[in-house]
Amino acid sequence: MAIINKLKNSLGKELGALTGLILLGIIMTVASPHFLTLTNLMNILRQSSLIAIAAAGMTFVIITGGIDLSVGSVLSLSSCLTAGMMVSHGWNVWLAVIFGLLAGGVLGIINGVLITRIPLPPFISTLGMMGVARGFAFVYTDGAPIYGLPESFKYLGAGMIGPVPFPAILMVITYLICYFLLNKTKIGRYAYALGGNEEAAILSGINTKYYKTIVYALTGFFAALAGLILAGRLDAATSVAGDGFELDVIAAVVIGGTSLSGGRGRIVGSLIGALIMGVVRNGLNLLLVSSHWQRVILGLIILLAVTVDVVRKQSSEDQEGTLSSFFANLKSN
Repeated sequence: MAIINKLKNSLGKELGALTGLILLGIIMTVASPHFLTLTNLMNILRQSSLIAIAAAGMTFVIITGGIDLSVGSVLSLSSCLTAGMMVSHGWNVWLAVIFGLLAGGVLGIINGVLITRIPLPPFISTLGMMGVARGFAFVYTDGAPIYGLPESFKYLGAGMIGPVPFPAILMVITYLICYFLLNKTKIGRYAYALGGNEEAAILSGINTKYYKTIVYALTGFFAALAGLILAGRLDAATSVAGDGFELDVIAAVVIGGTSLSGGRGRIVGSLIGALIMGVVRNGLNLLLVSSHWQRVILGLIILLAVTVDVVRKQSSEDQEGTLSSFFANLKSN
């Protein structure tokens, strides 16, 4: 019985998100005969992979108690730089891809340095980076899309391995790597420590500035990877790509059970949250809901997810307070 209860506690949030995903799937299946088809399901995986990959990095940041509002702009700038290196400068595809991923990581490191060394609040630092990276994307492309990408690069976003989209394979690989980092390495342990109580983490000897910078570097790296996948799928890189993307990513992480106050969250939950966002978008498109109403609905989903997180946190604090009072009374008696 104890083992079952422990399993329920460790998987409770993921099971709740998974139940929501299944219910959404049932509703969409009833609402549209085109939903539960292999072609459409693979399309959902392809579309969800962008949010999921960026959400994997965002999970680390939010667990530390931070936030990154620049992922959409980092996605855009990284993809434009990569496309420009291939089209305008004739770079090898692999070299250009590595350059684009490193560019995303460097932008994340800059965020981390601003947050830990100046220090700026994560909201302000990443909000500034959102404008800077987006501005540089417009400057670099002069506001025009970059077309004519190599066929081998387009495989990143449009390739298939059997019936499975290649971006879905990259998504699975990303989550395996992030699961290992979060659960089996110091990066993950210290991320939880930072989000739980940063002052205690500092007193225990953890180099919080170093590990927090690594976390933001990971977020920039995975945002860049999502940008390369998007450019490959569209056969073009644009300075407007990823506009509002950060909201979808944050929503996916919070829907998956990661607390915005930090210290709690699991990588699997973020994957489920991203799939929920993908199913919602796909279902609304199948039901011919206008893009304007889709923005309203997705905004309401974000509000609901944040509200649930706040209620969950207050409930947890109330329970801790009740337990503390109970033990204090026992001690006094």
